[in-house]
Amino acid sequence: MLAQDQETPARDVSLSITNEEDDEHDSKERVLHRYFVQEWKLLKSLLDDIVISGCVSDTSTVNRIRAILEKYQEQGQLLEPYLEMIIVPLMSIVRLKTIELGVMSDEILNIIKPLCIIIYSVVTVCGYKAVIKFFPHQVSDLELAVSLLEKFHHTTTTTSLRQESTGEMESKCVILLWLSILVLVPFDISIVDTSIANNNSVGGTEQSPLELKILGFSKDYLSNAGPMRSIAGLLLSRLLTRPDMPKAFTSFIEWAHKILSSVTDDVVDHFRLLGVVDALAAIFKAGGRKFLLELVPIVWNDTSILIKSNAATRSPLLRKFLVKLTQRIGLTCLPPRSPSWRYVGKSSSLGENISENVIYKHDQCSHDPNVDSCNSKQNASCLQEDDMDVPEILEEIIEVLLSGLRDTDTVVRWSAAKGIGRVTARLTSELADEVLSSVLELFSLVEGDGSWHGGCLALAELARRGLLLPSSLPKVVPVIIKALHYDIRRGPHSVGSHVRDAAAYVCWAFGRAYYHSDMKDILVQLAPHLLTVACYDREVNCRRAAAAAFQENVGRQGSYPHGIDIVNAADYFSLSSRVNSYLTVAACIAQYEGYLYPFVEELLYNKICHWDRGLRELAAEALCALVKYEPEYFATTVLERLIPCTLSTDLCMRHGATIALGRLVLAVYQCDHVLSTDKQKAVGGIVPAIEKARLYRGKGGEIMRSAVSQFIRCISQSHVFLPEKTKKSLLDTLNENLRHPNTQIQSAAVEALKHFVPAYLVQIDDGGANGMTSKYLELLSDPNAAARRGSALVLGVLPAEFLAARWRDVLLKLCSSCAIEDNPDDRDAEARVNAVRGLVSVCETLSKTMKHSVLLSPEDDRALYLLIKNEVMRALFKALDDYCVDNRGDVGSWVREAAMDGLEKCTYILCERESLGFPPGVEDTVLPESEISENDHLHSLFDASLAISFVGGLLKQAVEKIDKIRETAGKILQRILSNERILVPCIPYREKLEEIVPNEADVKWGVPTFSYPRFVRLLQFSCYSKFLISGLVISVGGLQDSLRKASLTALLEYLQDTKNDKSEGRYREYMLAFDLLWVLQHYRRCDRVIIPALKTIEILFSKKVFLQMEAHTAEFCSGVLDSLAIELKGSKDFSKLYAVISILGYIASILDPLNFLAFHQLLTFLGHRYPKIRKAAADQVYLVLLQSGNLVAEDKLGKALEILSETCWDGDLAEAKHQRLQLYEMAGLETGVLISSSRESSKNDDKRATADENASYSSLVGSSGF
Repeated sequence: MLAQDQETPARDVSLSITNEEDDEHDSKERVLHRYFVQEWKLLKSLLDDIVISGCVSDTSTVNRIRAILEKYQEQGQLLEPYLEMIIVPLMSIVRLKTIELGVMSDEILNIIKPLCIIIYSVVTVCGYKAVIKFFPHQVSDLELAVSLLEKFHHTTTTTSLRQESTGEMESKCVILLWLSILVLVPFDISIVDTSIANNNSVGGTEQSPLELKILGFSKDYLSNAGPMRSIAGLLLSRLLTRPDMPKAFTSFIEWAHKILSSVTDDVVDHFRLLGVVDALAAIFKAGGRKFLLELVPIVWNDTSILIKSNAATRSPLLRKFLVKLTQRIGLTCLPPRSPSWRYVGKSSSLGENISENVIYKHDQCSHDPNVDSCNSKQNASCLQEDDMDVPEILEEIIEVLLSGLRDTDTVVRWSAAKGIGRVTARLTSELADEVLSSVLELFSLVEGDGSWHGGCLALAELARRGLLLPSSLPKVVPVIIKALHYDIRRGPHSVGSHVRDAAAYVCWAFGRAYYHSDMKDILVQLAPHLLTVACYDREVNCRRAAAAAFQENVGRQGSYPHGIDIVNAADYFSLSSRVNSYLTVAACIAQYEGYLYPFVEELLYNKICHWDRGLRELAAEALCALVKYEPEYFATTVLERLIPCTLSTDLCMRHGATIALGRLVLAVYQCDHVLSTDKQKAVGGIVPAIEKARLYRGKGGEIMRSAVSQFIRCISQSHVFLPEKTKKSLLDTLNENLRHPNTQIQSAAVEALKHFVPAYLVQIDDGGANGMTSKYLELLSDPNAAARRGSALVLGVLPAEFLAARWRDVLLKLCSSCAIEDNPDDRDAEARVNAVRGLVSVCETLSKTMKHSVLLSPEDDRALYLLIKNEVMRALFKALDDYCVDNRGDVGSWVREAAMDGLEKCTYILCERESLGFPPGVEDTVLPESEISENDHLHSLFDASLAISFVGGLLKQAVEKIDKIRETAGKILQRILSNERILVPCIPYREKLEEIVPNEADVKWGVPTFSYPRFVRLLQFSCYSKFLISGLVISVGGLQDSLRKASLTALLEYLQDTKNDKSEGRYREYMLAFDLLWVLQHYRRCDRVIIPALKTIEILFSKKVFLQMEAHTAEFCSGVLDSLAIELKGSKDFSKLYAVISILGYIASILDPLNFLAFHQLLTFLGHRYPKIRKAAADQVYLVLLQSGNLVAEDKLGKALEILSETCWDGDLAEAKHQRLQLYEMAGLETGVLISSSRESSKNDDKRATADENASYSSLVGSSGF
């Protein structure tokens, strides 16, 4: 329709449209730019530059043009209005430059290649048929093109491994296409050939040299694996079918017969075979029938033998070409005819349909009565049609095509389907019915999915061509309905999506082929099935195909009840999401009459039992989404169907039915519909029946446990009546699932208990509440980690009635469970995470209950909040320091994340309670000593100490190395600062924090370059600096390069951003220095922090930080040396030792009072047992001696440097120690202690045999820095 805008002026233009927006009065250029290629101005300017210069001066121009054209690969028709403006100038340059420079010039290749790349790009987008119309086709160009092809044919590429094309392949393709249009000249080619006039020896019966060249090149390209093969076949088909080429044609057929008869396993021969078959198919398409009839026996004999060969079995492409050749042979055997029995359907042109008045209003028949009567007359006359002479081989040809419909490859089936349609169009109605019957036989249960797919394609082709009469639709439609739901389970997956897609294509073809009167009843049958597939199919392409078929039928078959509304709901984009299709689109369509029951049937019989677990669960939700339209139907009929399925022997069926039944009961309850007593009894007995059948055992036991837990949750929410025995049984089931190691089963059991306990156990006053609570408390100490995980979670969901009696024990026990287990074998990160979550949930439950309940006295109320402040908050702060690591990585990060979330919630609890205050007299109540801190009477529930610890802990996590943790910490900090409902008091420097942490949406706290520059500004506040630096060193001294770079840059910018105030700069360095000393002392012997902290100090020393602090520099270095002395004891960590050596080198080079101590320590490393450490120490000592002249006397400095440079420090240990003694003497250090220590070390060395740095695997791994 868009293409018509440039040819036919618009006739119904609104008067309000201005001339600038009026396509009728606009120029062609403006219309094209508005509706077609948006980049046309850029593209035209690039093409104009090429035309002006006569060549492509810049190779980047070709890439830019290709990039523009490739955008339209799937919409090539948008380029067709521009083809003349693109192709004509480019081909003119090719032609003129070839004439001007001659084909013998090598320069012509460099000019033509870029141009042909552009032309070939257009061919790939629009197709060769649309492009070659604009190629020059003067008779004189024939020899020119052949000479140019000869030039390229003998030129081989020298860089075949280039990623970008050299242009040779594109040039050959373009020239072959050019020749395919030039060989159609209406003159004898021998007349055009100038070489004949110069060669008197050429006789009249011989082929001209020009013909021989074209044939030779084409035959060569038939064995090519690229696109030249198909283009060469096209060229041969047009050349050999000329009237003046009988001899060449005969010769080619003989050559082709030889190729087809001698099939080998050679790769080149295989490609030649493909080319020959493709060329024969093209010849049979282009040649005249009388001309080709004589060849049919020969070619068909070779084809029939080749189809059965091993070569065809191995090559889908060869089978496709053979099927194509087979149908061409069949068409040649049959005379061209337009059968009178063919159904005359709608025109493909909208304009013609309008002009024939085929569209009527008010739901009238949307076809012309004359046309309908014409069809009736044709159908009647087909019975009187004379029988036609059918060649004997036609039956074999149709059999081959039918076999092609069963092929394993789609391309072969598609080609066979088109062949069936074309051949059937030339048969009588009786023979066409036989073909249809044969096609319908493909839809058998014994046939594979390929046969069903091929049969659907064939039916669509027959319908499109009017060969499937309305009288045949009653036996075709049931088959198509089966194909729409075709889904065969094969192992862990299923096949059939391509069959359902093809079935939707058949329905789409029906809508385009038939009139409304013929499709009225058919559409009523197809619509529910099409919409069922559109809403509930697993594959998005099938959902969209079915929706497109329904839309086509609604649009072309006239008025259909609610058709437009359904089309708007089930559009291309809404069906892209499976969840949206199931829950939203389907629920919207089901409100219309005729769709609810088919949808329910589809879910019950095909989707609830689907092999995909996720789809079964989604189908259960989708079923519940339909309950609101007819609750009584679901509460009776659907429920009765589902209950027996819960005990099915098929795992998928019983799992899906159990989940669907539970959710259905809940959905019915939410619709205010009460189940009958019998139904409630049947539902309540489902779980005991499953357990009695022992369906938890064996394959699928785990997913059944999860399904049963979900089922119990749903019936608890629905308040289904349960006998006491059933309640106890369900409780035991949930308690057993709590101990299961599978996280999903545990979570489902906890969620079920959250609703089961309030629904069935709270009202029972038999002392069971305390017993349950005590049981779960005991499980917190269970050796089984899974039991600890489940019990911690379930304590968090128990109602307040179960917690009131032992709330203090519950909180204290959960606090202790948050800590890292003493026994390494008992450590379980998930258990600690669940303990943190359970602890916070219990606090929330108790605090909410206190407001509206009398379960606790006022004294217990205050005691609860003091316990939260003193014990719970302390446990959560301790959980923030959980850095446990196992083979999964930093599993402690899970605990820290949960702890941050818990700290936020507990902070809100304390702050909200404080804002309400306590009743008079409660604050002076005497409390147990364990619950009173010395400041409780002086400070509020949330004091400055808690605020600093909370905010500081968040800041520490916000500058560490894990992106997710940084993101979580930043968001929590943002929420507590901007919370308007609950004000968090006592936060120091709140205004500065609010400036650094803005209250904005979508702040990327996990991005290092954004978060670090903000948070390091808080280093100037002493209350936060220690928290920040303890986390910042992890990033600055870590292994991740991008994180280290971002954090270090932010830190250095903070130190330098003092606005030329040197005293402020020194003060920041001073604070940073002593915070680092605090880290070294606080995390003593903790390599997780110490090693990155030492690396951070080393990096800062290298950046000349800490050197301008005057007296504080010596104090800082002295503290660092004291810490190094502690960290070096027994250390075998290479990364730590390297960092220590570098730090000692910096200290030895800069300070007089301390450089001797550092230098002495460096010298001791020269006798270290690891050769790499000795080598690194020697390098550092050498640099120190060059920079500091007071460590060794001037007359001995040269000798010392010589020893350091010439000694092989990573060699023999004894030699290294001997050289170290000489350095000690030169430095004037005492050697007595050194000698005694050397003797002790030598004894140890004897025990260790040889000191090999690779003797232990841990040393080798450590040397890599891990």
